[in-house]
Formats: sequence, C-alpha cells, structure tokens
Amino acid sequence: MASVLSRLALCATTLLLIPALYASEPDTAAAEPANQTLLERGRYVAQLGDCIACHTAPQGALMAGGLQLKTPMGTIYSSNITPDPETGIGRYSFEQFDSAMREGVSADGTQLYPAMPYPSYAKMSETDMRALYAYLMQDVAPISQPNQAADMSWPFNMRWGLALWNWAFLDNQPFEPDPNRDPLINRGAYLVQGLGHCGACHTPRGIAFQEKAMSDAGSSGKHFLAGETVEHWRALSLRNLWTVPDTVELLKTGQNRFATVSGNMADVIHHSTQHFSDADLTAIASYLKSLPPSDDDLPMPAVALTPAAPAADLFSSRGGLGYTQFCSDCHRPDGGGVPGMFPPLAGNPSIASSDPTSLLHITLTGWETAQTATHLRVYTMPGFARLSDQEIAEILSFVRSRWGNDSAAVTAQQVRRLRGQLNPQTTDSSAFETPRLADLLAATNADQVIRGMRLHLQTKALLPDNVGNALNCTSCHLNAGTVADGSPFVGVSAFFPGYAPRAGKVITLEERINGCFRRSMNGTPLAPQSADMQAMVAYFEWMKNNTQPGDKVAGRGVGKIDPAIKPDLANGEQVYAKQCAVCHGANGEGLARADGSLVFPPLWGEQSFNIGAGMARTYTAAAFVKRNMPIGFHERFPLGQGGLSDQEAVDVAAWFSQQPRPDFPDKVKDWPNGGKPVDARY
Repeated sequence: MASVLSRLALCATTLLLIPALYASEPDTAAAEPANQTLLERGRYVAQLGDCIACHTAPQGALMAGGLQLKTPMGTIYSSNITPDPETGIGRYSFEQFDSAMREGVSADGTQLYPAMPYPSYAKMSETDMRALYAYLMQDVAPISQPNQAADMSWPFNMRWGLALWNWAFLDNQPFEPDPNRDPLINRGAYLVQGLGHCGACHTPRGIAFQEKAMSDAGSSGKHFLAGETVEHWRALSLRNLWTVPDTVELLKTGQNRFATVSGNMADVIHHSTQHFSDADLTAIASYLKSLPPSDDDLPMPAVALTPAAPAADLFSSRGGLGYTQFCSDCHRPDGGGVPGMFPPLAGNPSIASSDPTSLLHITLTGWETAQTATHLRVYTMPGFARLSDQEIAEILSFVRSRWGNDSAAVTAQQVRRLRGQLNPQTTDSSAFETPRLADLLAATNADQVIRGMRLHLQTKALLPDNVGNALNCTSCHLNAGTVADGSPFVGVSAFFPGYAPRAGKVITLEERINGCFRRSMNGTPLAPQSADMQAMVAYFEWMKNNTQPGDKVAGRGVGKIDPAIKPDLANGEQVYAKQCAVCHGANGEGLARADGSLVFPPLWGEQSFNIGAGMARTYTAAAFVKRNMPIGFHERFPLGQGGLSDQEAVDVAAWFSQQPRPDFPDKVKDWPNGGKPVDARY
C-alpha cells in the first residue's frame, strides 16, 4: 500500500549543470559527429525527459518504443526513437525533430497524439533540444522495430482533428524566466514545466483532455499540478509539496519519510530522476514548494507522523482484523512501516488522498519499490485481488481512518468498479483456503477465539512468563497460522490426540502447544486448564472447520524438500548476507526499532529458537525458507514471499540452523522408539 505519485508523474525533471541556464549555443551541424561533452549532455537531457521509461517496452530494446499507454479514447503505443532509418528517427533533420518535439508533427507530417507531451517539451531551450538530438542520433543503438498503430476509437482516430487541438491549446514558445523570481525557482519552473512535463499527469484535464494550465502563471495557474487521475492512478497535487529535502529524497531514492513511489512512477525514478544533479533536484523541489496548495488535494504534511499505539479496534473490527492478517507484518500494527523496506501508512499521501484510486490500484494489482543507487533491492507487495470487494473496502477504510489519517471510507462499489476496469490477474494458484481472521467476530465464542489468535500473534508480550526468547508463535506459523506452507493451523486440531514420534506416545493438543513453548520459545509450559491455553485450543478448533482426521489439507505444514540435496555452507553464508540479513540481522540478531521492539525475529543466538525446535532441522528449515522467505520478494499472496531455489534454500538453512542457539535439556528423552531424522540437531 505504498504511496504512488503516478506514471509520468514528476517524470524527468531536470537539466544539466551548466553556467548559463537558458541561453542558446551556436548551431551544431547534426551531420557532423558530436563531441563527447555534447553527447553526455544529451544523455542527461534524455534522462530529464524520461525518454527511456516511455519509449522502452517491458523487456524491449532501449528506446525502440512499443510501450502501451491506455487513454479514455483508446490505446497508444510509444514510438521507436532510435536512429534506425526505416523504423526510427534516423532520417530526421534537426528541424523535423524540433517540430515533432515542439509542435507534435512527425517528419512525414503526421499529427502526434499529445500523449507525447510536446506541449511541455515546447518550453525546451534550443541548446537542450540540439543536445538531445545529437544523443539520440549518435549515441543510441539503432533498432529495427516497426511502430505499432494506435487503437483509438472514432472520432479520435482521425488525426486531422489534432491540428485544431494544437491551434486551440498549444503554445510552442520556449520557457521565459520570470525576472521577479529567484534564479533557483526559475530553474525549477523550467524543469518542471518543460522537460519534466510533470503537468502531463498531475494537472487536471479540460473537456478536450487538454491540461488546464501549462504553468502556474495567470488565472488558470491555480490548476497547474493540482492533481489528476491517469491510467487508474491518482497523480497527487504537487503544489506546496513537503519540505525541499523530503522531495529531493523521494526523487533521488524513490522513498522518503512519508511515502514510497509505486506503479509506473517507480520506472520514472529508476530511469530518470535518480540521475538528476542535486542542484537540479533542489531547484525542482523549491519550485514545487513555492506553489500555493490546491483545493482538491490537501498539501503534503510537513512532519511525518511518528508510530503510535495500534488502533483501539485493531482486534475488534473486521477492518482491523483484516489489516492484522494481510498488512501488519510489513506495515506493522501501528502503521509505522519498516524504514527502507515497507512504507508507513500513517501520514502516507496515497492513503490520505481524497481520491483513493491509487490506493485501490495498489491493493488490487500489487506494488514494487523503485530500484535506485540508494535502494538497490526491490521490495514487492502482491496484489490482493483474491480478497472480496467488501474485504478490501473494510481494510482500506480502516487504514484511511487510523493513526492520524482522516479520510473517507472506501466502499465495496468503488473496489468493484476499479476491479472491473483493471481486471487484475491473481498469480497464486494454491488450493489452500485462507481463513479470514475477520470472521472470528462471528464466532459464538468470539472473545475467546480472538484472545487465542492474539496469543499466537503476540505470544511474547501476552505470556512473558512462558516465553524465554524473542519469538512468537507467528514467527513460524505466519500470519497467525493462516499462510499456505507457512505451517498453518488449518485442520491441525483434527489430528490430536495423536502419536508424536519425539515423545514416543499419544499426546494432546495442549501437550503439543507446550512442546512449542519449551522447544521453540525456550520457555515454560502453560497450565493446560488455564484460560489462555483453552483460548489457544479454541483458536485451533475454529481453524479446524470441517476437517476430519484422515483429510489431506492443501498447504498444511511447510512442504518437503529433497534431502538428497547436499548443502554448500559457503554459498549459504552468501545467500544469508544477500537475502536474509536485511530482516534478520547480519549476526542473526533480528531487526529492531529504535525503541528496541523487534520487527523481524532473530535467527540464532540466545533470543532465537533453541536446538529442540523443528526449524533447527536443516531440511525442515529449507522447506520453510523455500516457500516463505524472503517476504516482499515476489508476487505470491499474501506476503510476496519465496524466490530461492531448492539448492539456495538448503544452503542457507544449513547455514543458519547450525548457528549457536539455546540448548534443550530434555533432548535425551526424545525419540524413545527410534525414527530420529538424519538432520536432527542432536
């Protein structure tokens, strides 16, 4: 549920480090080879104009076009702008190139659709235009790839009408600095209004789909960058945007203390804005900050909300329980997120926006962070299209009205409408039926089963006398035992009383639970008849549903992994450093907040599971890792987990399962009737 500033949103917004900001240079003959300085400058201008993000299709050749852009009038495909003479722009003269960029007219006289933001590019200086032309013609590899014809409905497929549109709305004059403004603000205005074409997404559109304002000047200037909905994303108002350092950080890294970009804006950050000079980023941010706030979207908060206590109804409302199950592991019970990984929801602009389109889009289709030099690792959130419209509405209404957020509820009708427009595809084909914690409220013993669920989720906090380390039941039984192959609780109670090889006898469910307290949490047993033990058992019984002892439950346990795979400990150490340490610590200590509270559990040391735990077995741990770790790594519902190969899973499991951890004195009593697994720790 990350923040989204939208596609082409702040796209490409800066020029180059040159002393004269807007002056033209002597004409450079395009036919002559350009010097390296000019080519480097042109490359930077191309980054400012976000050419790669728009003119490169997914897995396509650089600048060869083919990227799909959906509009209310039909679908347009970006064009090939490589110097290929037949399918690209290789035969364009500078004058023809300039005409296409400023007036939307191609070399053969075809009118271009203003999805190509030539009304903004018209503000470019001749210096920048010539540098860009030299770069595209001489430093980009020619690719032979024919352009795809636009699929526009009538009458928009009749391009002659675009000449009338240009007559009514196009101003092809270059940018003129305001002598009454600071040069820094002028610089920012030039970049935002021109190459950056931020208004293409963030400025409201008129009846002819024209931008209501191309700058902040004049009576229409109040509309400039005031927010618009584009391709089912809400491009928020950029006026009076945060503080200057916050905006610079977002454009440079894809994240700041308020938000994390998502959707196609992640491509913009990756290909474009992260490459801007600090001076240009500061100019952009200063200009945006100088604009008075708009009426449609509230100005961005100047101070990020600090993590607060979890909402009072976190466990007593359907929205709160839905959030607990599907969102809190990444975004945390208090909405504070995890810095550098998962964005906070408290004070998040996409959460608080008056228009929840972006929030709905992310929830239905998923999310990923921008890959930048600062944040090389990409984190993902899977789409939650498997949830019903009502469930999504409940969860999103909850987050929009908690932790200082004060926005209107989301309705099931809104979710249904956008679902129909997006037609999101679910990538998880598991037959596992995920129990819904929100349905606990309908149980006849609701108070008891909710207490039982919380005891699994908050074991250390609620039972400090019984837990001897930093773990909770949910550390292994993900999302309070509701995740397929994450050792879910579904149907487990149907198998008790049952024979336990370690004990060498038939044991009760209460005895099995106490085995976890002793073996996994290095603690002490809970009295079998205590209210808390009976609440835990009641939660298991609720999870049982209609399961019978002989039933095979899809997704139960952690799956299997081939024990013939031999671990490579050296590679396991490398896999751990690359994939695991960010959450579980370089030395297995876990990830803690500044106040010492744990976000993700330790994997070895005195606060982790002891040698009597099932996760101390190499191949059990490998099976768990294979299916569930890392989280935020793929599109798999509900945690975006998995992604390692079988060999990697075995290697890293062997590495961390054999690290130092607490002993288990009763180990001498285990396996009295034989059958000890070959990978048992003792």
